[in-house]
Amino acid sequence: MRKFLSNCILVLLMCQFTPLQAQDYTFKNYKWDEKPAPFTAPEQYQNENEIIVSRTIKIEVVNEKNGPKQYYLLHDKIFINSDDAIEKNNKIYLPFSSNENVVKNEARVILKNGKVITLNKKDIKEEVDEERGIKYNYFAINGLEKGALIEKIFLLEEAPELNGKTFRMQDDLPILNIDFELIHPNHLVFKTKGYNNLAEAKIDDKRYENKVSISVNEVNVPKLEDDEKYSNWKANIKHFRYKLDQNLYNGSKNLYNYKDFAANVYERFNTELDKKSQKAVDDLCKTIPKSNNLQEQIWNIENKIKKTIPYNRYFDKKENLAEVIKTKQANQTEILALYIAIYKYFKIENQIVFASNRYDIPFDPEFESYENLDELLFFFPSINKFMTPTEIEYRIPLIPNILANNYGLFIKGKEFAGVKMGIGEVNFITIPGVEITHDVMEITIDFTKDIENPIITNEMSFGGYAALNFQPIKDFAPADQYKEILKSIAENYTLQEEYTTLTTENDGTEFIGKKPFVLKVTFEGKDLVQKAGDNYLFSVGKTIGSQMELYQENKRMMPVEIDYPHSYLRKIKIKLPKGATVKNLEKFTMNHTTDINGKTEAAFISNFKEQGNEIVIENTEYYNIINYPLEYFDSYKAVINAAADFNKIVIILNQ
Repeated sequence: MRKFLSNCILVLLMCQFTPLQAQDYTFKNYKWDEKPAPFTAPEQYQNENEIIVSRTIKIEVVNEKNGPKQYYLLHDKIFINSDDAIEKNNKIYLPFSSNENVVKNEARVILKNGKVITLNKKDIKEEVDEERGIKYNYFAINGLEKGALIEKIFLLEEAPELNGKTFRMQDDLPILNIDFELIHPNHLVFKTKGYNNLAEAKIDDKRYENKVSISVNEVNVPKLEDDEKYSNWKANIKHFRYKLDQNLYNGSKNLYNYKDFAANVYERFNTELDKKSQKAVDDLCKTIPKSNNLQEQIWNIENKIKKTIPYNRYFDKKENLAEVIKTKQANQTEILALYIAIYKYFKIENQIVFASNRYDIPFDPEFESYENLDELLFFFPSINKFMTPTEIEYRIPLIPNILANNYGLFIKGKEFAGVKMGIGEVNFITIPGVEITHDVMEITIDFTKDIENPIITNEMSFGGYAALNFQPIKDFAPADQYKEILKSIAENYTLQEEYTTLTTENDGTEFIGKKPFVLKVTFEGKDLVQKAGDNYLFSVGKTIGSQMELYQENKRMMPVEIDYPHSYLRKIKIKLPKGATVKNLEKFTMNHTTDINGKTEAAFISNFKEQGNEIVIENTEYYNIINYPLEYFDSYKAVINAAADFNKIVIILNQ
C-alpha cells in the first residue's frame, strides 16, 4: 500500500521535479587503491574475530534524460582475524537481484603477504533457498586466511528513494571508520535525523558544482552484538534517516508528508462502489453472522473474509470488488477496500492505521517518513481495539505484536464545509495486556497409591498470544501431524513420550481471540522420582515445563524489550500417603520483583501451605509492560530466572 501510493506521488513530483539539464554522478569513476596498504588491528580489537576496517556508503540522486535516477555505492574493507571469520566470509553475497542495474561489482582478497586475489564473474555462484524459493548470487572465495582483508565494491543504478530511507551506521562488528554521503541537486532540500548518539550530519554546498553533500562520519564505532535476549537491536544501533522535504525549483515544500498521504488514502478507499460491486458486497454481508456485541461482529467479519477470500499482496488486480468476491482472491489494495465496504454496510466506525515493524523500522512520531507506513491495521475507536486485515491466523483483539507498542498513522474521515476528507494523526498502537495473555496451570500430583510412581494431572489454559501459538495449527495441519504436534507439546510437561490421556479444548481458528487453548494431560511420574536410601527425591519443579534461563556473561548493553505483556498462574497440589513427611518445602517461598517508578511491573512470587496430607504450591509470574530500562535489567533478570530456579526444585519424601 505504501509503495503503491508513494510511487504515484513520486511520478507526479518528478515530472516537475528538476531543471532540464542532465547531470552525471560524482562517484562514476570510484575505485579502490591499486596498491592496498597493509593493515594491523588496533590493540583494543586484537581479540575480535572480525573488524570492519572501513565502510563507505554513497547515494546520489541525479537528473538524466529518461528521468531521475539514484546511484548507490557500498565499499567495505573487512579484516579477517579468526577461523570463525574465515568460515563466515568464504561467500560474499551480492546485495542485489539479477534484474537490477549493476554498474560495478568487484571483490578482492588481500592476503597477509600482500598478494592480491581479484575475483571476477567466473567466481560468482548461485545458491537456492528451496524453502523460500529464492536464489542468491555470491562470490566464492578460496584461500582465505587469518590476517587477510576482504574488499568489495557494489555500485547500483536504482529508482530514487526519496520518501524515506534508513541507513544503519553500527554493526555487530567494530567499525574503525564509516562514511555516509547523500549527494543531490542543489534545488532539493532533504530532512535528516540521526539516532542513538550518531554524529551530526554535515551539509556542504561547495564540494560539488550545483550539488549538495550531506555526510555523516563516525570513527571507532563499537560493536553492538545482536545476541541479547529480549532486546531490539535495530532500534538501539546508530542509524541515519533522510527524506526529500523541499523542491526549490518549483516551490514545493513539506514533501512526502502525512497530511497528503492520509488525504490520498481516504479518497482512494471512500469512493462510491459501482452497482455490481455494491450488490456483491451486500450479498456477502448477508452471510456474515450478526451480533449486538461490536467486537464479536468485527470478529465475525474478519473470520468470514479470512476463511473465504485468500489474500496475497501479489495477486493480479481485479476489475472491481465484485470480481474480488467472485474469484475469491484479493491483493493488498483490494482486501483493504473490501473490509471498508463491509464496515460501511454494518455501520462500524473504523480508522485505517499504517504502521511499521518495531524490530525493523521503529516509527518515529517526530520524523515523517513513508518508510514508516508499510504495514496495515484497522482501529475501532469505540472499543479501542485493533485488527489486522492481512494475517490469516490472527483475530481481533490480537494483532502481530511487532506492529504494536509502536506509533502509527491513524487515518479517519472528518467533515469540512460539508465535504468529508481524510486526516491523519500519529498515535500509539497499544497491545493487549496480561488480561488477554494469561496462562493458568493446575497440576495435581497424587502419591497416595504409589510413592514411587505418582499419577500427575496437568490442566493448562493458554490465553491470548500464548494460545495463538497453538490454536491455528489444527486448521492448517493434517490430523495425524496435529496429533504428533500435540504430543511434542505435552512432552515439555511430562518429560517423556508416554502419557495416559491427552485432550484439548478450543483448538482451531474459531476460538482465536475468544477462548483460551486448553491442554489436559495425565501421565505417570516415575521418571521424576529417584530413590535415595529411605528417601524419595521428586522433581516437582519440572512439572511446570522447561523454563528459559537468562544468562548475561558480558555487560548488558540494551534495554529489555519483550514481545507482549503476559502472566502465569500456577497451582500445584501434592497428595501424600498417610504418614509421609516432606522436606525442602521452604524452597517454594520466592519473591522477586521489578519495580519501576514505584510500581511493580514484573514479578515472580511463590508460596506454599500444608493442609493435612496435601501441600498446595502457588506461584504468580507476570510482565505488565514491554519495555524495561537498562538500569532495571538485573531485577528483571532475577524475575525471569526465578521460574528456572523453581524448575529445579526437588522435594524429599519419606514414608
